Amino acid sequence: MSKVIGFTGDDFYHGGSLYPNPKEANVFLSLGHQAGFYYPLPKRSRVSVPFDFSGEWFVQKPKTTIESLPDECLFEILRRLPVGQDRSQCASVSKRWLMLLSNISKNEICMNESAKNEKEGGDEGYGDEGYLSRTLEGKKATDVRLAAISVNTACRGGLGKLSIRGNNKSECWVTDLGLKAIGCGCPSLKSFSLWNVATVGDAGLIDIAAGCQQLERLDLINCPAISDKALVAVAMNCPNLTELSIESCPNIGNEGLQAIGKLCPNLRSISINDCSGVGDQGIGGLLSATSSVLTMVHLESLMVSDVSLAVIGHYGISVTDLVLNCLPNVTERGFWTMSNGRALQKLKSLTIGSSRGVTDAGLEAIGKGCPNVRYFQIRKCPFLSDNGLVSFAKAAPSIENLQLEECHRVTQFGFFGLLFTCGAKLKVLTLASCYGIKDMNLRLPEVFPCVSLWSLSICNCPGFGNATLAVLGKLCPQLQNVELNGLEEITDTGFLPLLESSKAGLVKVNLRGCKNVTDKVVSSIANLHGSTLDVLNLDGCNKVGDASLKAIASNCQVLSDLDVSRCTITDSGIAALTRGNLHNLKILSLACCASVSNKSVPALKKLGRTLAGLNILACNRVSSSAVLKLMEQLQTCDILS
Repeated sequence: MSKVIGFTGDDFYHGGSLYPNPKEANVFLSLGHQAGFYYPLPKRSRVSVPFDFSGEWFVQKPKTTIESLPDECLFEILRRLPVGQDRSQCASVSKRWLMLLSNISKNEICMNESAKNEKEGGDEGYGDEGYLSRTLEGKKATDVRLAAISVNTACRGGLGKLSIRGNNKSECWVTDLGLKAIGCGCPSLKSFSLWNVATVGDAGLIDIAAGCQQLERLDLINCPAISDKALVAVAMNCPNLTELSIESCPNIGNEGLQAIGKLCPNLRSISINDCSGVGDQGIGGLLSATSSVLTMVHLESLMVSDVSLAVIGHYGISVTDLVLNCLPNVTERGFWTMSNGRALQKLKSLTIGSSRGVTDAGLEAIGKGCPNVRYFQIRKCPFLSDNGLVSFAKAAPSIENLQLEECHRVTQFGFFGLLFTCGAKLKVLTLASCYGIKDMNLRLPEVFPCVSLWSLSICNCPGFGNATLAVLGKLCPQLQNVELNGLEEITDTGFLPLLESSKAGLVKVNLRGCKNVTDKVVSSIANLHGSTLDVLNLDGCNKVGDASLKAIASNCQVLSDLDVSRCTITDSGIAALTRGNLHNLKILSLACCASVSNKSVPALKKLGRTLAGLNILACNRVSSSAVLKLMEQLQTCDILS
């Protein structure tokens, strides 16, 4: 080999292995023949972990990280983090860290002296105020989300209200583990609602009760896995509970309600609906123990008897709102006993529905036992007749708001008898689906017995016609709100006398579904009451057209809501609206108006300067491109198309 200047023969590598140990060389270089190039003198290789040379072949050792620690050790580390941003950032590392952090309760957090001083000085601390509110629905309701809420709300004022709603059993993934995280991390929770969640049982609610002892409101709706055991835990740990609502929870019964009554002295509102395990014993124990503070009672679809109503009549000294719906085992005797208990002297609002026990005698007894009731709603009571209605009105002279629904034995005589009896104080009267009312000519004295009535609503009473409406207009001259919904027999002849008799000025008029009302009535409304009219609904009045819109544009300066859906209006009528002074118009509904086309787009654009909502649904002659143009130009207006 020729010599190279500056190098000796020993400086050249002449082939063979560089390493005496072929295994070592195999790691770094191939064992092929190496010749003819310069290479420095071989040095001893340095190899450190993660390679292990003790075996025949190299073995890479696994790296040791904090994730190798067991949960117990990692828990001890994480609980020494100060409450605040550090904990939130650590919760973002992994799901494991998040779940561990969410299971650290307030009293398990270790704080050094500096952290304690910062907390006392007013810096970020464990939020006890309960400023925040969170709602999880459907697939978004998971244990991981609840754990994140538990960790992240503590340093932001604390969680005060939590609502979990499952759309159905298969779309909610919340379990007891998620509620445990809330119980550990959210001691400030005051309101908790659980809707349609079958995957949560007693253990989850028990953890909530143990950790959230400031709880004031609890709603359990369709939670079949929750039983008396959990409700007893709530009673034992949450003495500040003031509102309790239970619906469709078959495993909750008398034991849980009795515990609530004994251990929750501040309970003011109770609602129990469709709970097959609840009977007279539970209702009696609850009401008798909370009689001094309980103000609202709602019992619906329960298998209780007359005994429960007797308890209400004896212990309901503070009750102001009472709802008794669909109690099939309650008879006339129950209502009579409740009324004669003389405890319901403070009752202001009473609702009774779907009860065969409401008879004429029972309703008269209710009027005598509840002399101060002002709001009374009665629905689906088949044995109530005119006599009972008039007797109730005489016995309850303070009645101001009366609603009758599906009471088919009530006729015109009961209706007008009610007006004559309590006309001095009655302010709101509503009749819905009362098929016993038939139109007939009545001769009434020329007096104004109902000068206080300002709101009248007649809905889906097919027998209500022109003669009844004309008489009603003369009896009630102070009407401001008039709703005549679905009365196909009403024509201009019946409605015009009511318009002419009204002295106070109509504010809200709803003639939805009155197919025989024409432009003549609408023009009279605009001319006589345009200065006060705020809401006008003409949906389905297919004899109303452009003439009505012209009258509205000229006279209704304070109108804010106009619905002319399914009317025979055209582009000409829409254009007329722009020439008026409708500066307060916020809502305009033109749904199913087949004659409205793209020609109305400029007018709608002009009206849109004040509109907050525009309904042009099923206006087929308005193209999609025109709708898109309107949406671009009216960005502050919600357009339904």
